[in-house]
Amino acid sequence: MRHNKEILIIAFLFISFLNSSCRKEFLEESPDKSLLVPKTLDDFQALLDNNQVMNISPALSFISADDFTITESGYNGLVTPMERNGYIWAPMEDLYEGRAINDWSVPYLQVFYCNVVLEGLQKVKLDAGNEKRWKEIKGTALFNRSFAFYNLAQLFAQPYSNARAKNTLGIPIRLSSDVNIKSTRGNLFDAYQQILADLTEAVKLLPINVSYKTRPKVASANLLLAKAYLMMGDYPNAQLYAQECIKNANGLINYNSLSTTSTRPFPIALPNSNDEVLYYSSMITYGYLSSAQTGVDLNLYQSYSQNDLRKALYYRDRGNSIYQFKGNYTGSASQFGGLSTNEAYLIKSECEARNGDFQSAMNTLNDLLKNRWKTGSFVALTAPNKEEALKIIMLERRKELVARDTRWSDLRRYNLESNLAKDLTRTIGSKAYLLPAGDLRYTLPIPVQEIQLGGIEQNPRN
Repeated sequence: MRHNKEILIIAFLFISFLNSSCRKEFLEESPDKSLLVPKTLDDFQALLDNNQVMNISPALSFISADDFTITESGYNGLVTPMERNGYIWAPMEDLYEGRAINDWSVPYLQVFYCNVVLEGLQKVKLDAGNEKRWKEIKGTALFNRSFAFYNLAQLFAQPYSNARAKNTLGIPIRLSSDVNIKSTRGNLFDAYQQILADLTEAVKLLPINVSYKTRPKVASANLLLAKAYLMMGDYPNAQLYAQECIKNANGLINYNSLSTTSTRPFPIALPNSNDEVLYYSSMITYGYLSSAQTGVDLNLYQSYSQNDLRKALYYRDRGNSIYQFKGNYTGSASQFGGLSTNEAYLIKSECEARNGDFQSAMNTLNDLLKNRWKTGSFVALTAPNKEEALKIIMLERRKELVARDTRWSDLRRYNLESNLAKDLTRTIGSKAYLLPAGDLRYTLPIPVQEIQLGGIEQNPRN
């Protein structure tokens, strides 16, 4: 999808603003706004279709989570300080050593684009010929803004606790494209309420089907609602929206239809393949993700049964006990950071168990897993009680969603429950590193430049 001149100018304005220290002189020196701001539905659609901006997800949490490890030589070969420091959970406030951090700036660029569109739509005259498209564009902008806020909250705000959310710092929630408005950090409760409000409205505006998986649809918004409610510990609502997502999805892939020997076993998702992909997004590229020295945690790898097709479809043996991930739902070398139907099944299953119906929870899980095992080999999993059901579901969630941008968020929310909390350890050479459950380092520091320019409060690291 091609983006026009106006989009490039909008991006330039935003990046220039980030580098301008919010100086009034910058605005005074800007060209005539009438030449720069998109005005038509075609302009707005093109802005939202810029998949080099809108369909990118953060990846630092992938590096900090426990699903993968890297060898000592691989670690020493990592290029960027955020990779090296993030991998060992360095306590330093300037984790990024003065570098620009795309995991922060890209989502806020997405927010900026969405705000430009939402403001511009208010000036478009509606009629019978354009109302349907106008609604879809608005729904897309609301969805994309909420997805950006959601991703930012998983990295740069503490995990959501009902008891503390109103007294916990959130993320800057920018609802205007006006660069004169200073960013502030409200509380975490309000941040999640904005995410929910955007998505609730988006569901009413988005179509059931889309031509490109880079555009959201009803099922995409329902799944993101389910994810947000899951992070909030609101299991009845998370279950409800996961169910709604499944109703409007295209079903699950039977993994028996895929080649276990293929380097890229999953179909190319774009423009409209891979039935499980509900919304396409690829992760920001880091060397850690693609390194031949990065492999799945061995205990996790060994937890797959031999008849479980995921073991061969997700990993390839690089030797020396390194099993590199190859099962990207993008269908390419890019890591998948979007939304897919299998996650809806896992949320529904977990929430059914947490809401007391552990037998339905196991049935939902089995509906997913029977599509993952060799034909005729799968035996339905059972659990005698809620606690055992949750253990099984959480393990299968980790095995199914490996290499997605989900594990870090899961660890953060599990740490709020004493029976699920987990300390993480890593070793580089002879030196061991520890990240205790609930540690402040589960929340990444805001880039120092943002603190210096905007005056917002930093996240403590120690």
